[in-house]
Formats: sequence, C-alpha cells, structure tokens
Amino acid sequence: MLNSIFDPGCIKLNLEATTKADVFAELIETIVSSRSEFDRQELLEAVKLRESKMNTNILPGVAVPHGYCPNVHGIIGAVGVSRKGIDFDSVEQNNRIDVSAGNRVHLFFLLLMDESSREQHLYVLSQLLELLNSPAFGGIREAKTPQDIYGLLCRY
Repeated sequence: MLNSIFDPGCIKLNLEATTKADVFAELIETIVSSRSEFDRQELLEAVKLRESKMNTNILPGVAVPHGYCPNVHGIIGAVGVSRKGIDFDSVEQNNRIDVSAGNRVHLFFLLLMDESSREQHLYVLSQLLELLNSPAFGGIREAKTPQDIYGLLCRY
C-alpha cells in the first residue's frame, strides 16, 4: 500500500529545510510539482493545523506530519530525508527520547488525505511503523536515490 501513496517524484533525499514549517513547505512542493491539481496553500494550512493540535514526531528521528484536505481523494504523501536533522519540537513519548540525536528529526513521511480516509490512514501508519521497526529503516536513511526509498516502500 505504501507504494500507492508515495511515488519517487515525491521523495526528497536532501531536504534543504531548517525548520518544521520549511519541511512542510518543501515536501508539499514535491507533491504540487508532480500533481498540479492541488492548491499549495490549502495543503500547507491543513498540515499546519493538524500539527498545531499535536506534534507528529512518532519515533526518535521520525515524524509523520499530516492533514485533512477536502480536495484530496484518498491518501497522498511525500518522503523527506534531512541529513542534518531538524528540531521538530519533539516531546517525550512513552518515556523514550533519543537524547543522542538531540531530538532532531531526520525522516519525514508527510500525508494528506480526505476525511473519509481516516481508517485507511491508521492502516498506513501501522505499515510505516512496521517499516521503521525493520532493517529497512537504515536503508531509508542511507538511500542514494528516491528510487532506493521507493523500492523499500514497495515491500511494505
């Protein structure tokens, strides 16, 4: 299922962003560049609104920012890798904080969906968690091309 949500054109290996807001904008730009039917500002506002309610840093070094948009049918997404990491205002979750990484996020899975896709969204999150708890996690961080990441996503 992950390969139907993320495509190689929406995978960015070397994010230039230095802030959370910049990450959102940069990843949304990859989506709008490959799918012009979407309004950049609408997508950005949806992600910012959701993030303002609760931080989406799900694991040390990993975040899944997402938002609900009426003009998106199903779920679409983008993947970003930040080699330097980005301060994502992470908070302690389940008494686990990766202090050695300085709570910086290196891997982002941005998701956009319509309201009717809430159940499917939970399934996508479970697949991402399975992927991130497998040996493929290291492969994503070390990938040399978007196609490398896409290949790993196709396995889950």
